[in-house]
Amino acid sequence: MSTDIADVAIGRSIRNPVLSGFHPDPSILRVDDDYYLATSTFEWYPGVRVHHSRDLVHWRELGGIITERRLLDLRGCGDSNGIWAPDLTYHDGLFHLVYSDVASFASGYWDAQNFLTTAPTITGPWSDPVRLHSHGFDAALFHDDDGTSWLLAMSADWRPGRDRFGGIEIQQYDPARRQLVGRPRIIFTGTEAGLTEGPHIYRHDGWYWLVTAEGGTSWEHQVTVARSRDLFGPYEVDPAGPLLTSVGRPDLTLQKAGHGSLVRTQRGEWYLAHLVARPYSPLGNCVLGRETALQKVDWSPGEWPSVPGRVPADEIPAPDLPAHPWPDEPATDHFDAAQLGAGWSTLRRPATDDWIDLRSRPSHLRVYGGQSPVGKQTPSLVARPVGAVRCSLETVVEFDPGDHRHLAGIAGYYNTENWHHLYLTRADDGRSVLELLSCDGGHRTAYPQLTVDTEGRLRVGLRVTFDGPVLRFAYDLGDGWQQLPVELDATILSDEHAARIIDGEPAAWGFTGALLGLWVQDLGGDGRYADFDHATYLEH
Repeated sequence: MSTDIADVAIGRSIRNPVLSGFHPDPSILRVDDDYYLATSTFEWYPGVRVHHSRDLVHWRELGGIITERRLLDLRGCGDSNGIWAPDLTYHDGLFHLVYSDVASFASGYWDAQNFLTTAPTITGPWSDPVRLHSHGFDAALFHDDDGTSWLLAMSADWRPGRDRFGGIEIQQYDPARRQLVGRPRIIFTGTEAGLTEGPHIYRHDGWYWLVTAEGGTSWEHQVTVARSRDLFGPYEVDPAGPLLTSVGRPDLTLQKAGHGSLVRTQRGEWYLAHLVARPYSPLGNCVLGRETALQKVDWSPGEWPSVPGRVPADEIPAPDLPAHPWPDEPATDHFDAAQLGAGWSTLRRPATDDWIDLRSRPSHLRVYGGQSPVGKQTPSLVARPVGAVRCSLETVVEFDPGDHRHLAGIAGYYNTENWHHLYLTRADDGRSVLELLSCDGGHRTAYPQLTVDTEGRLRVGLRVTFDGPVLRFAYDLGDGWQQLPVELDATILSDEHAARIIDGEPAAWGFTGALLGLWVQDLGGDGRYADFDHATYLEH
Protein backbone atom coordinates (compact mmCIF):
# COMPACT_ATOMS: atom_id res chain seq x y z
CA MET A 1 0.00 0.00 0.00
CA SER A 2 1.41 3.39 -0.95
CA THR A 3 1.86 6.14 1.62
CA ASP A 4 -0.87 8.25 0.03
CA ILE A 5 -3.38 5.43 0.12
CA ALA A 6 -2.42 4.51 3.68
CA ASP A 7 -2.98 8.08 4.90
CA VAL A 8 -6.47 8.11 3.47
CA ALA A 9 -7.27 4.60 4.63
CA ILE A 10 -6.74 5.48 8.28
CA GLY A 11 -8.73 8.69 7.88
CA ARG A 12 -5.96 11.16 8.74
CA SER A 13 -6.91 13.76 6.18
CA ILE A 14 -9.47 14.90 3.68
CA ARG A 15 -8.13 16.06 0.33
CA ASN A 16 -10.06 18.73 -1.51
CA PRO A 17 -12.09 18.85 -3.57
CA VAL A 18 -13.95 15.80 -2.23
CA LEU A 19 -16.25 15.90 -5.28
CA SER A 20 -14.27 16.95 -8.36
CA GLY A 21 -15.76 18.44 -11.49
CA PHE A 22 -19.35 19.61 -11.90
CA HIS A 23 -20.66 19.33 -8.29
CA PRO A 24 -21.65 22.84 -7.09
CA ASP A 25 -23.78 24.29 -4.28
CA PRO A 26 -23.38 21.43 -1.78
CA SER A 27 -25.98 20.74 0.88
CA ILE A 28 -24.52 18.39 3.51
CA LEU A 29 -26.61 16.23 5.83
CA ARG A 30 -25.91 13.61 8.50
CA VAL A 31 -28.50 10.99 9.42
CA ASP A 32 -27.14 8.74 12.19
CA ASP A 33 -23.81 7.43 10.82
CA ASP A 34 -24.43 8.38 7.20
CA TYR A 35 -23.42 11.61 5.47
CA TYR A 36 -24.94 12.90 2.26
CA LEU A 37 -23.95 15.65 -0.16
CA ALA A 38 -26.58 16.96 -2.58
CA THR A 39 -25.43 19.19 -5.45
CA SER A 40 -26.93 21.26 -8.28
CA THR A 41 -27.50 19.75 -11.72
CA PHE A 42 -29.01 22.64 -13.79
CA GLU A 43 -30.18 21.37 -17.22
CA TRP A 44 -29.04 17.78 -16.62
CA TYR A 45 -30.87 14.64 -15.46
CA PRO A 46 -30.96 13.03 -13.02
CA GLY A 47 -31.59 16.15 -11.00
CA VAL A 48 -29.86 16.74 -7.65
CA ARG A 49 -26.89 14.38 -7.50
CA VAL A 50 -26.24 12.72 -4.15
CA HIS A 51 -23.00 11.32 -2.73
CA HIS A 52 -22.73 9.18 0.40
CA SER A 53 -19.99 8.82 3.03
CA ARG A 54 -19.50 7.38 6.49
CA ASP A 55 -16.21 9.11 7.32
CA LEU A 56 -16.21 12.36 5.24
CA VAL A 57 -13.08 11.07 3.50
CA HIS A 58 -14.46 8.49 1.10
CA TRP A 59 -17.51 9.28 -1.00
CA ARG A 60 -19.55 7.15 -3.35
CA GLU A 61 -22.01 8.35 -5.96
CA LEU A 62 -25.63 7.32 -5.45
CA GLY A 63 -26.88 8.98 -8.63
CA GLY A 64 -29.62 11.55 -8.72
CA ILE A 65 -32.94 12.00 -6.93
CA ILE A 66 -34.99 13.55 -9.73
CA THR A 67 -35.17 10.84 -12.36
CA GLU A 68 -38.66 11.51 -13.75
CA ARG A 69 -40.52 14.33 -15.44
CA ARG A 70 -43.10 13.88 -12.65
CA LEU A 71 -40.58 15.61 -10.41
CA LEU A 72 -39.11 18.02 -12.95
CA ASP A 73 -39.60 18.83 -16.62
CA LEU A 74 -36.51 20.32 -18.26
CA ARG A 75 -37.84 20.44 -21.81
CA GLY A 76 -36.81 23.80 -23.23
CA CYS A 77 -34.57 24.56 -20.25
CA GLY A 78 -31.94 27.18 -21.05
CA ASP A 79 -28.22 26.73 -20.54
CA SER A 80 -27.35 26.84 -16.82
CA ASN A 81 -31.03 27.15 -15.92
CA GLY A 82 -32.94 24.30 -14.26
CA ILE A 83 -32.02 23.04 -10.80
CA TRP A 84 -30.15 25.51 -8.63
CA ALA A 85 -28.88 24.91 -5.08
CA PRO A 86 -30.86 21.95 -3.67
CA ASP A 87 -31.35 21.59 0.07
CA LEU A 88 -31.43 18.21 1.80
CA THR A 89 -32.76 17.82 5.37
CA TYR A 90 -34.18 15.02 7.54
CA HIS A 91 -37.15 15.46 9.86
CA ASP A 92 -39.81 13.20 11.42
CA GLY A 93 -38.44 10.11 9.67
CA LEU A 94 -38.43 11.66 6.20
CA PHE A 95 -35.80 13.06 3.89
CA HIS A 96 -36.90 16.47 2.62
CA LEU A 97 -35.51 17.82 -0.64
CA VAL A 98 -36.17 21.43 -1.62
CA TYR A 99 -35.04 22.51 -5.06
CA SER A 100 -35.38 25.56 -7.29
CA ASP A 101 -36.24 25.20 -10.97
CA VAL A 102 -35.00 28.45 -12.52
CA ALA A 103 -36.58 29.13 -15.91
CA SER A 104 -34.89 32.45 -16.71
CA PHE A 105 -32.57 35.16 -15.44
CA ALA A 106 -32.85 37.79 -18.15
CA SER A 107 -33.46 41.55 -17.74
CA GLY A 108 -33.43 41.37 -13.97
CA TYR A 109 -36.08 38.66 -13.70
CA TRP A 110 -35.76 35.23 -12.14
CA ASP A 111 -38.59 32.80 -12.81
CA ALA A 112 -37.70 30.39 -10.03
CA GLN A 113 -40.29 27.85 -8.91
CA ASN A 114 -39.42 26.11 -5.64
CA PHE A 115 -40.50 22.54 -4.98
CA LEU A 116 -40.45 20.08 -2.06
CA THR A 117 -40.39 16.30 -2.27
CA THR A 118 -39.95 13.77 0.56
CA ALA A 119 -38.93 10.13 0.92
CA PRO A 120 -38.47 7.57 3.71
CA THR A 121 -34.97 6.71 2.44
CA ILE A 122 -32.38 8.57 0.41
CA THR A 123 -33.06 6.25 -2.51
CA GLY A 124 -36.80 6.94 -2.44
CA PRO A 125 -39.52 6.55 -3.38
CA TRP A 126 -39.85 10.33 -3.63
CA SER A 127 -43.27 11.93 -3.30
CA ASP A 128 -45.01 14.02 -5.92
CA PRO A 129 -43.48 17.51 -5.65
CA VAL A 130 -45.21 20.25 -3.68
CA ARG A 131 -45.11 23.69 -5.28
CA LEU A 132 -43.93 26.19 -2.70
CA HIS A 133 -43.33 29.73 -3.93
CA SER A 134 -41.48 31.61 -6.66
CA HIS A 135 -40.22 34.47 -4.46
CA GLY A 136 -36.58 33.63 -5.15
CA PHE A 137 -34.11 30.78 -5.54
CA ASP A 138 -31.82 28.84 -3.16
CA ALA A 139 -34.74 27.72 -1.02
CA ALA A 140 -33.98 25.61 2.07
CA LEU A 141 -35.87 24.14 5.02
CA PHE A 142 -35.06 24.72 8.69
CA HIS A 143 -36.62 22.38 11.26
CA ASP A 144 -36.67 24.07 14.66
CA ASP A 145 -36.41 22.34 18.03
CA ASP A 146 -40.09 23.04 18.73
CA GLY A 147 -41.15 20.94 15.75
CA THR A 148 -41.95 23.78 13.37
CA SER A 149 -40.48 23.94 9.88
CA TRP A 150 -39.53 27.08 7.98
CA LEU A 151 -38.69 27.80 4.37
CA LEU A 152 -35.79 30.13 3.69
CA ALA A 153 -34.97 31.65 0.31
CA MET A 154 -33.23 34.51 -1.39
CA SER A 155 -35.93 37.13 -2.01
CA ALA A 156 -35.70 38.43 -5.58
CA ASP A 157 -36.67 41.99 -6.51
CA TRP A 158 -37.27 42.58 -10.22
CA ARG A 159 -37.87 46.34 -10.01
CA PRO A 160 -35.39 48.54 -11.88
CA GLY A 161 -33.08 50.41 -9.55
CA ARG A 162 -33.66 48.00 -6.66
CA ASP A 163 -31.28 45.41 -5.23
CA ARG A 164 -32.22 42.20 -7.02
CA PHE A 165 -31.03 40.27 -4.00
CA GLY A 166 -33.62 41.67 -1.63
CA GLY A 167 -32.55 39.71 1.44
CA ILE A 168 -33.25 36.37 3.07
CA GLU A 169 -36.93 35.55 3.41
CA ILE A 170 -38.55 33.12 5.86
CA GLN A 171 -42.03 31.60 5.90
CA GLN A 172 -43.51 28.73 7.89
CA TYR A 173 -44.16 25.38 6.23
CA ASP A 174 -47.00 23.18 7.48
CA PRO A 175 -46.09 19.52 6.77
CA ALA A 176 -49.59 18.27 7.57
CA ARG A 177 -51.14 20.55 4.95
CA ARG A 178 -48.05 20.38 2.73
CA GLN A 179 -48.09 24.11 2.13
CA LEU A 180 -46.66 27.40 3.29
CA VAL A 181 -48.64 29.27 5.93
CA GLY A 182 -48.48 32.74 7.44
CA ARG A 183 -46.77 35.70 5.89
CA PRO A 184 -43.20 35.78 4.63
CA ARG A 185 -40.76 38.22 6.22
CA ILE A 186 -37.23 39.40 5.51
CA ILE A 187 -34.85 38.46 8.33
CA PHE A 188 -31.47 39.45 6.84
CA THR A 189 -30.36 41.85 4.13
CA GLY A 190 -26.70 40.81 4.01
CA THR A 191 -23.40 42.65 4.27
CA GLU A 192 -21.57 45.05 1.98
CA ALA A 193 -20.44 42.05 -0.06
CA GLY A 194 -23.98 41.92 -1.47
CA LEU A 195 -25.68 39.24 -3.60
CA THR A 196 -26.92 37.49 -0.46
CA GLU A 197 -28.26 34.00 -1.20
CA GLY A 198 -27.89 30.32 -0.24
CA PRO A 199 -29.36 30.53 3.29
CA HIS A 200 -29.19 27.84 5.96
CA ILE A 201 -30.13 28.14 9.65
CA TYR A 202 -28.70 26.03 12.48
CA ARG A 203 -29.73 25.95 16.16
CA HIS A 204 -26.66 25.74 18.37
CA ASP A 205 -25.44 27.00 21.74
CA GLY A 206 -28.64 28.96 22.37
CA TRP A 207 -28.40 30.88 19.08
CA TYR A 208 -29.89 30.75 15.63
CA TRP A 209 -26.99 30.76 13.18
CA LEU A 210 -27.68 31.99 9.66
CA VAL A 211 -25.17 30.91 7.02
CA THR A 212 -25.40 32.62 3.64
CA ALA A 213 -23.47 32.90 0.38
CA GLU A 214 -22.44 36.39 -0.68
CA GLY A 215 -20.41 38.21 -3.30
CA GLY A 216 -21.69 36.20 -6.25
CA THR A 217 -20.62 32.71 -7.21
CA SER A 218 -17.33 33.70 -8.87
CA TRP A 219 -14.07 35.22 -7.58
CA GLU A 220 -15.73 37.40 -4.89
CA HIS A 221 -17.63 34.53 -3.35
CA GLN A 222 -17.73 34.04 0.43
CA VAL A 223 -19.54 32.33 3.30
CA THR A 224 -21.10 34.78 5.77
CA VAL A 225 -22.31 33.87 9.27
CA ALA A 226 -24.77 35.86 11.38
CA ARG A 227 -26.56 34.98 14.63
CA SER A 228 -29.63 35.90 16.63
CA ARG A 229 -31.39 34.78 19.80
CA ASP A 230 -34.66 34.97 17.88
CA LEU A 231 -35.49 33.13 14.67
CA PHE A 232 -36.71 36.31 13.03
CA GLY A 233 -33.69 38.39 14.03
CA PRO A 234 -32.17 40.85 14.17
CA TYR A 235 -29.07 38.95 13.03
CA GLU A 236 -25.62 40.12 14.04
CA VAL A 237 -22.85 39.46 11.49
CA ASP A 238 -19.60 37.89 12.65
CA PRO A 239 -17.35 40.92 13.40
CA ALA A 240 -14.30 38.95 12.27
CA GLY A 241 -15.57 38.83 8.69
CA PRO A 242 -16.46 35.94 6.38
CA LEU A 243 -16.24 32.40 7.65
CA LEU A 244 -14.55 31.44 4.38
CA THR A 245 -13.44 33.15 1.17
CA SER A 246 -10.70 33.09 -1.48
CA VAL A 247 -11.00 36.81 -2.25
CA GLY A 248 -7.62 38.50 -2.65
CA ARG A 249 -5.73 35.21 -2.65
CA PRO A 250 -5.09 34.25 -6.30
CA ASP A 251 -2.26 32.03 -5.04
CA LEU A 252 -4.73 29.55 -3.53
CA THR A 253 -5.48 26.34 -5.41
CA LEU A 254 -9.14 26.55 -4.43
CA GLN A 255 -10.89 29.68 -5.69
CA LYS A 256 -14.51 30.93 -5.58
CA ALA A 257 -14.94 29.48 -2.07
CA GLY A 258 -18.49 30.04 -0.89
CA HIS A 259 -22.05 28.70 -0.68
CA GLY A 260 -21.51 26.68 2.48
CA SER A 261 -23.53 24.36 4.68
CA LEU A 262 -22.58 22.91 8.07
CA VAL A 263 -22.67 19.42 9.55
CA ARG A 264 -21.87 18.11 13.03
CA THR A 265 -20.34 14.66 13.43
CA GLN A 266 -21.37 12.03 15.94
CA ARG A 267 -18.46 13.15 18.12
CA GLY A 268 -19.32 16.84 18.03
CA GLU A 269 -16.87 18.01 15.35
CA TRP A 270 -18.08 20.56 12.80
CA TYR A 271 -17.37 20.66 9.06
CA LEU A 272 -18.31 23.07 6.31
CA ALA A 273 -19.20 21.84 2.82
CA HIS A 274 -18.78 24.54 0.19
CA LEU A 275 -18.13 25.06 -3.48
CA VAL A 276 -14.74 25.87 -5.01
CA ALA A 277 -13.17 26.09 -8.46
CA ARG A 278 -9.68 25.39 -9.75
CA PRO A 279 -8.68 27.75 -12.59
CA TYR A 280 -6.01 26.61 -15.01
CA SER A 281 -4.19 29.93 -14.54
CA PRO A 282 -4.54 32.62 -11.83
CA LEU A 283 -8.19 33.71 -11.98
CA GLY A 284 -8.40 32.03 -15.38
CA ASN A 285 -10.92 29.67 -16.94
CA CYS A 286 -12.33 26.87 -14.80
CA VAL A 287 -12.93 23.94 -17.13
CA LEU A 288 -13.70 21.68 -14.17
CA GLY A 289 -16.51 24.00 -13.12
CA ARG A 290 -17.54 24.46 -9.51
CA GLU A 291 -16.63 21.58 -7.22
CA THR A 292 -17.33 20.53 -3.63
CA ALA A 293 -14.81 20.86 -0.79
CA LEU A 294 -14.84 20.43 2.99
CA GLN A 295 -13.25 22.52 5.74
CA LYS A 296 -12.80 21.79 9.45
CA VAL A 297 -14.68 24.29 11.61
CA ASP A 298 -13.58 25.25 15.12
CA TRP A 299 -16.63 26.09 17.22
CA SER A 300 -16.05 26.46 20.93
CA PRO A 301 -18.97 27.18 23.30
CA GLY A 302 -19.81 30.88 23.34
CA GLU A 303 -17.68 31.55 20.26
CA TRP A 304 -18.29 32.14 16.57
CA PRO A 305 -17.50 29.29 14.18
CA SER A 306 -14.15 29.70 12.45
CA VAL A 307 -12.14 28.09 9.67
CA PRO A 308 -8.33 28.27 10.01
CA GLY A 309 -7.15 31.34 8.14
CA ARG A 310 -10.69 31.80 6.78
CA VAL A 311 -9.44 30.39 3.47
CA PRO A 312 -10.01 27.02 1.79
CA ALA A 313 -7.31 24.44 2.44
CA ASP A 314 -6.27 21.73 0.01
CA GLU A 315 -6.01 19.20 2.84
CA ILE A 316 -7.71 19.18 6.25
CA PRO A 317 -7.90 16.88 9.28
CA ALA A 318 -10.45 14.13 8.96
CA PRO A 319 -13.01 13.59 11.73
CA ASP A 320 -12.55 11.10 14.53
CA LEU A 321 -14.53 8.39 12.77
CA PRO A 322 -13.71 4.87 11.60
CA ALA A 323 -12.38 4.82 8.05
CA HIS A 324 -14.98 3.59 5.61
CA PRO A 325 -13.66 3.25 2.04
CA TRP A 326 -15.96 2.12 -0.76
CA PRO A 327 -15.08 -0.28 -3.58
CA ASP A 328 -13.46 1.50 -6.51
CA GLU A 329 -15.74 2.26 -9.42
CA PRO A 330 -14.59 0.39 -12.53
CA ALA A 331 -13.06 2.59 -15.20
CA THR A 332 -15.05 0.87 -17.94
CA ASP A 333 -18.82 0.74 -18.16
CA HIS A 334 -19.73 -2.32 -20.23
CA PHE A 335 -23.40 -1.33 -20.20
CA ASP A 336 -24.45 -4.63 -18.65
CA ALA A 337 -26.94 -3.12 -16.21
CA ALA A 338 -30.60 -2.46 -16.92
CA GLN A 339 -30.12 1.26 -16.27
CA LEU A 340 -27.40 3.83 -16.87
CA GLY A 341 -24.72 3.89 -14.19
CA ALA A 342 -24.76 6.49 -11.43
CA GLY A 343 -21.96 8.51 -13.04
CA TRP A 344 -23.89 9.33 -16.22
CA SER A 345 -26.12 12.33 -16.90
CA THR A 346 -28.50 13.04 -19.75
CA LEU A 347 -29.23 16.44 -21.23
CA ARG A 348 -32.69 17.98 -20.70
CA ARG A 349 -34.56 14.68 -20.68
CA PRO A 350 -34.45 11.67 -18.36
CA ALA A 351 -32.94 8.39 -19.54
CA THR A 352 -36.21 6.81 -20.59
CA ASP A 353 -36.53 3.76 -22.83
CA ASP A 354 -37.89 5.76 -25.75
CA TRP A 355 -34.33 6.86 -26.52
CA ILE A 356 -32.00 4.99 -24.12
CA ASP A 357 -31.98 1.21 -24.73
CA LEU A 358 -29.83 -1.15 -22.65
CA ARG A 359 -31.88 -4.27 -23.37
CA SER A 360 -32.14 -4.82 -27.12
CA ARG A 361 -28.46 -5.59 -27.49
CA PRO A 362 -26.71 -7.02 -24.42
CA SER A 363 -23.62 -5.13 -23.21
CA HIS A 364 -24.34 -2.18 -25.47
CA LEU A 365 -25.85 1.25 -24.96
CA ARG A 366 -28.22 2.03 -27.80
CA VAL A 367 -28.92 5.75 -28.12
CA TYR A 368 -31.62 6.94 -30.48
CA GLY A 369 -30.69 10.21 -32.13
CA GLY A 370 -32.17 13.50 -31.00
CA GLN A 371 -32.15 17.15 -31.85
CA SER A 372 -29.34 19.36 -33.08
CA PRO A 373 -26.88 21.01 -30.68
CA VAL A 374 -29.21 23.99 -30.27
CA GLY A 375 -32.33 21.88 -29.68
CA LYS A 376 -33.55 22.15 -26.10
CA GLN A 377 -36.41 19.66 -26.05
CA THR A 378 -35.09 16.22 -27.07
CA PRO A 379 -31.29 16.15 -27.37
CA SER A 380 -29.56 12.76 -27.14
CA LEU A 381 -26.39 13.36 -25.15
CA VAL A 382 -25.17 10.98 -22.42
CA ALA A 383 -22.27 12.51 -20.51
CA ARG A 384 -20.19 12.63 -17.34
CA PRO A 385 -18.30 15.52 -15.71
CA VAL A 386 -14.67 16.24 -16.47
CA GLY A 387 -13.17 15.32 -13.10
CA ALA A 388 -9.47 16.07 -13.60
CA VAL A 389 -7.21 18.42 -15.54
CA ARG A 390 -6.09 15.40 -17.57
CA CYS A 391 -8.69 12.79 -18.34
CA SER A 392 -10.25 10.91 -21.23
CA LEU A 393 -13.36 9.10 -22.40
CA GLU A 394 -13.02 6.25 -24.87
CA THR A 395 -15.69 4.19 -26.61
CA VAL A 396 -16.42 1.90 -29.54
CA VAL A 397 -19.44 2.82 -31.65
CA GLU A 398 -21.41 1.07 -34.36
CA PHE A 399 -23.48 3.43 -36.48
CA ASP A 400 -25.06 3.29 -39.92
CA PRO A 401 -25.87 6.88 -40.94
CA GLY A 402 -28.30 7.35 -43.80
CA ASP A 403 -27.18 10.83 -44.75
CA HIS A 404 -25.67 14.06 -43.43
CA ARG A 405 -28.54 14.47 -40.95
CA HIS A 406 -27.34 11.49 -38.91
CA LEU A 407 -24.37 11.97 -36.55
CA ALA A 408 -23.01 9.82 -33.73
CA GLY A 409 -19.79 10.16 -31.80
CA ILE A 410 -17.96 11.54 -28.82
CA ALA A 411 -17.76 15.08 -27.48
CA GLY A 412 -16.28 17.56 -25.10
CA TYR A 413 -19.33 19.59 -24.12
CA TYR A 414 -20.24 22.65 -22.10
CA ASN A 415 -23.56 23.96 -23.40
CA THR A 416 -25.48 24.58 -26.64
CA GLU A 417 -22.94 27.21 -27.73
CA ASN A 418 -19.62 25.66 -26.67
CA TRP A 419 -18.54 22.14 -27.64
CA HIS A 420 -16.23 19.93 -29.70
CA HIS A 421 -17.71 16.90 -31.49
CA LEU A 422 -16.06 14.03 -33.39
CA TYR A 423 -18.75 12.04 -35.19
CA LEU A 424 -19.59 9.49 -37.83
CA THR A 425 -21.91 10.60 -40.64
CA ARG A 426 -22.62 9.98 -44.35
CA ALA A 427 -20.95 12.10 -47.03
CA ASP A 428 -22.74 13.26 -50.17
CA ASP A 429 -20.94 10.59 -52.22
CA GLY A 430 -22.37 7.86 -49.98
CA ARG A 431 -19.25 7.10 -47.94
CA SER A 432 -19.33 6.72 -44.18
CA VAL A 433 -16.92 9.32 -42.80
CA LEU A 434 -15.58 10.67 -39.54
CA GLU A 435 -15.81 14.46 -39.19
CA LEU A 436 -14.92 17.08 -36.60
CA LEU A 437 -16.97 20.14 -35.70
CA SER A 438 -16.40 22.74 -32.99
CA CYS A 439 -18.60 25.50 -31.63
CA ASP A 440 -17.28 28.53 -29.74
CA GLY A 441 -19.83 31.01 -28.49
CA GLY A 442 -22.33 29.77 -31.06
CA HIS A 443 -19.89 30.07 -33.98
CA ARG A 444 -19.17 26.74 -35.65
CA THR A 445 -15.86 25.66 -37.17
CA ALA A 446 -15.60 22.65 -39.47
CA TYR A 447 -12.37 20.79 -40.28
CA PRO A 448 -13.00 19.24 -43.72
CA GLN A 449 -9.27 18.63 -44.19
CA LEU A 450 -9.38 16.17 -41.28
CA THR A 451 -12.22 14.02 -42.63
CA VAL A 452 -11.48 10.28 -42.30
CA ASP A 453 -12.97 7.65 -44.63
CA THR A 454 -14.63 4.94 -42.50
CA GLU A 455 -16.53 3.15 -45.27
CA GLY A 456 -16.78 -0.58 -44.54
CA ARG A 457 -15.75 -0.19 -40.90
CA LEU A 458 -18.55 -1.53 -38.74
CA ARG A 459 -16.88 -0.64 -35.43
CA VAL A 460 -14.99 2.59 -34.81
CA GLY A 461 -13.09 3.47 -31.67
CA LEU A 462 -13.36 7.10 -30.53
CA ARG A 463 -11.52 8.95 -27.79
CA VAL A 464 -11.63 12.48 -26.40
CA THR A 465 -8.84 13.66 -24.11
CA PHE A 466 -8.64 16.73 -21.90
CA ASP A 467 -4.99 17.68 -21.42
CA GLY A 468 -5.06 20.90 -19.44
CA PRO A 469 -6.07 23.70 -21.81
CA VAL A 470 -5.89 21.38 -24.84
CA LEU A 471 -8.50 18.93 -26.10
CA ARG A 472 -7.59 16.14 -28.51
CA PHE A 473 -9.53 13.52 -30.42
CA ALA A 474 -8.37 10.11 -31.63
CA TYR A 475 -9.93 7.25 -33.58
CA ASP A 476 -9.29 3.54 -34.17
CA LEU A 477 -10.50 1.82 -37.36
CA GLY A 478 -9.19 -1.54 -36.20
CA ASP A 479 -5.50 -1.02 -36.85
CA GLY A 480 -4.53 1.07 -33.83
CA TRP A 481 -5.24 4.53 -32.47
CA GLN A 482 -4.64 7.55 -34.68
CA GLN A 483 -4.73 11.07 -33.26
CA LEU A 484 -6.38 13.80 -35.26
CA PRO A 485 -3.65 16.36 -36.06
CA VAL A 486 -5.32 19.31 -34.33
CA GLU A 487 -5.21 20.70 -30.80
CA LEU A 488 -8.49 22.27 -29.76
CA ASP A 489 -9.13 24.85 -27.07
CA ALA A 490 -10.48 23.10 -23.97
CA THR A 491 -10.88 26.37 -22.09
CA ILE A 492 -13.93 27.35 -24.16
CA LEU A 493 -15.66 24.58 -22.19
CA SER A 494 -15.57 26.62 -18.99
CA ASP A 495 -17.87 28.65 -16.78
CA GLU A 496 -16.01 31.87 -17.52
CA HIS A 497 -16.07 31.44 -21.29
CA ALA A 498 -19.77 30.59 -21.34
CA ALA A 499 -20.82 33.61 -19.28
CA ARG A 500 -21.70 36.82 -21.14
CA ILE A 501 -22.69 40.22 -19.82
CA ILE A 502 -24.24 42.69 -22.26
CA ASP A 503 -24.96 46.25 -21.10
CA GLY A 504 -24.62 45.14 -17.50
CA GLU A 505 -27.17 42.35 -17.88
CA PRO A 506 -26.37 38.61 -17.87
CA ALA A 507 -27.04 37.32 -21.39
CA ALA A 508 -25.62 33.92 -20.47
CA TRP A 509 -24.29 32.30 -17.34
CA GLY A 510 -21.95 29.37 -16.94
CA PHE A 511 -22.51 27.10 -13.96
CA THR A 512 -21.81 23.51 -15.00
CA GLY A 513 -18.20 22.89 -15.97
CA ALA A 514 -17.22 20.67 -18.88
CA LEU A 515 -18.49 17.17 -19.62
CA LEU A 516 -17.38 14.25 -21.80
CA GLY A 517 -20.19 12.64 -23.72
CA LEU A 518 -21.67 10.20 -26.20
CA TRP A 519 -23.73 12.27 -28.62
CA VAL A 520 -26.21 11.11 -31.27
CA GLN A 521 -28.16 13.43 -33.57
CA ASP A 522 -30.99 12.49 -35.92
CA LEU A 523 -31.82 15.81 -37.50
CA GLY A 524 -34.24 14.23 -39.94
CA GLY A 525 -36.27 12.39 -37.31
CA ASP A 526 -35.64 9.10 -39.14
CA GLY A 527 -35.31 6.83 -36.10
CA ARG A 528 -31.55 6.34 -36.40
CA TYR A 529 -29.58 5.03 -33.45
CA ALA A 530 -26.00 4.24 -32.48
CA ASP A 531 -24.72 1.33 -30.39
CA PHE A 532 -21.88 2.02 -27.95
CA ASP A 533 -20.05 -1.16 -26.92
CA HIS A 534 -18.44 0.32 -23.81
CA ALA A 535 -17.18 3.59 -22.34
CA THR A 536 -13.94 3.98 -20.39
CA TYR A 537 -13.25 7.07 -18.31
CA LEU A 538 -9.69 7.57 -17.07
CA GLU A 539 -7.95 10.30 -15.10
CA HIS A 540 -4.31 10.65 -16.08
